Amino acid sequence: MMLPRFPVGASLASTALAALLLLAACDRDGMTGPPPTDTVPVRVESATTREFPETLRAIGQLAPRDERKLAFKIGGVIESAEFEAGQVVKAGQQLAVLKGTEIAAGVEQARQAAQKAERDLARGRALFGDGVATEEQVQDLGTAARMADAALRSAEFNASFSRIQAPADGVILAKLAQVGELVAPGQPVVVVGATDRGWVVKAALTDRQIVYVSKGNRGRVSFDAFPDRAFAAEVTMVASAADPRSGTFEIELGVVQPEGVRFAQGMLGRVSLDQAPSRPALPAVPVAALLEADREHAFVFVLAPDAQSARRVAIHIGRMSDGLVEVADGLHAGDRVVIAGAAYLRDGARVRVLEDLAAPAPTEQMP
Repeated sequence: MMLPRFPVGASLASTALAALLLLAACDRDGMTGPPPTDTVPVRVESATTREFPETLRAIGQLAPRDERKLAFKIGGVIESAEFEAGQVVKAGQQLAVLKGTEIAAGVEQARQAAQKAERDLARGRALFGDGVATEEQVQDLGTAARMADAALRSAEFNASFSRIQAPADGVILAKLAQVGELVAPGQPVVVVGATDRGWVVKAALTDRQIVYVSKGNRGRVSFDAFPDRAFAAEVTMVASAADPRSGTFEIELGVVQPEGVRFAQGMLGRVSLDQAPSRPALPAVPVAALLEADREHAFVFVLAPDAQSARRVAIHIGRMSDGLVEVADGLHAGDRVVIAGAAYLRDGARVRVLEDLAAPAPTEQMP
């Protein structure tokens, strides 16, 4: 008996194909043992044209759609950081504060300078009225007063950003600094994911995959945390350039979060995109027809036009679905292939067709 050969390290699809072929070889519709005569009884089925659904698959990570890295406008020592990673926060909630001694001193210094500049301007105007000061001196004092006022407003503005508040309802994704640390202006202290705008799955695709993906493509995402559910998803972002480190292209898929389901940042999701590369319809044959399948190559026996013999044909196989295998080369739609009894055939062997599964059932003639 000829059994299918598969290389070590074959893919999951190849392993499944091997198992099906092994079962077919061991029991071809109950036909076991050597054929009783030189004419081999066989069963055949016609190759049919079929469009195989092709799904693009990837692994991604769940994250809030809107991620914000928050920092202080000015540098200083952190006095409090009342948050932890994973904590749910509300819009406006205070997260971190700088020690205010130096900040308050800076504001007070700017205020005193502004007040002095106003007094100097008032005195200069009085002296100008008495003919002691010149107009140019008064103009210089006015400029100094305006500059001091601007410096005061700048100090007050910076002081207002000596505390960090949650910009929206969300969850703390990362805590990047601790109490007592000295941070520079603009140094990220906390990363907040705003959940009010929903969730996305970020996945990386190769250059061969990315060319078939565009915004609006629909698909599904499944998570190990919810093994029996698939969540609707839609591509919302497609990178126009590859990541220089990995060479892959990032996409984002908006995921619909049903009522009562709790998502968590970092959950791994299996992405299946419906709109993937399309191919023209190709002939397809049952898995049971294949012999000596090896990766993309296999053999089948094709029934001769007179249905008296069968010839051995090499084929190039593709995708598999519902017990059928796509044939990229070697067969035409309508060719009748042997699906039972092929293990006992040689090229050109004489056959006796027991049943053509593709042929229509005969109709009874009414008397």
